[in-house]
Amino acid sequence: MGLIFIRTVIVFIATLIVMRLMGKRQIGEMQPYELVITLIIADLACIPMADNSIPLLYGLIAILTVYFLHQIICVLDLNFPAAKTVVSGSPSIVLNKNGIDDTQLKKNNLDVSDLIESLRVEGYFSLDAVDYALYEAEGTFSALPKPNYQDLQKSLPIIIFDEGKADEKNIRRTERPLKYFTDILKEHGCKDIKKVLVMTVDGNGKIYMQIKGQKYRVVDKKWEKTLW
Repeated sequence: MGLIFIRTVIVFIATLIVMRLMGKRQIGEMQPYELVITLIIADLACIPMADNSIPLLYGLIAILTVYFLHQIICVLDLNFPAAKTVVSGSPSIVLNKNGIDDTQLKKNNLDVSDLIESLRVEGYFSLDAVDYALYEAEGTFSALPKPNYQDLQKSLPIIIFDEGKADEKNIRRTERPLKYFTDILKEHGCKDIKKVLVMTVDGNGKIYMQIKGQKYRVVDKKWEKTLW
């Protein structure tokens, strides 16, 4: 019992020192390689603490080896831009002044609903309220709103079409038939809903729609009453 206690204290102190040497970002927003290193160190620290048959020195050497690997990657990360892109990745602009970039979304294993959710978390409820939105290499989300973005989101938008699929529940909520929205698409040259990247509508009748490969459009139908 006493031996396990002593081994645990030693490994804890060694791990704490290594984590502090790695810098503040290691305990904040981590790059992919930093997350991997953190997980490996956690496993390496557990083994010598729990298994008395493994020499304590082996665990400490393994942890220090990972630390030196971290330092090497940091040098490459800071001095070689190409290596930084390979190791850490690069930001992905998923929304710009033309609308949603579905190619960038797919590269990051995301879809339109993921983007809309990320925008809502940041306080932007309407897709046309933002000029740019991006995911950083470590996964954090940032958005640059339009100067008058608060005037563009008077009511909560709901999804009508998401990547070619109709949301029947939301369509019923609008108190309008599916044909109402498909007719709007036809008015703007789209006869096939499978070509629709996204269409949203808010409670006042403002419709945001984007056909795949095209710039987004905003159509204000000015409903007689606000539905939600």
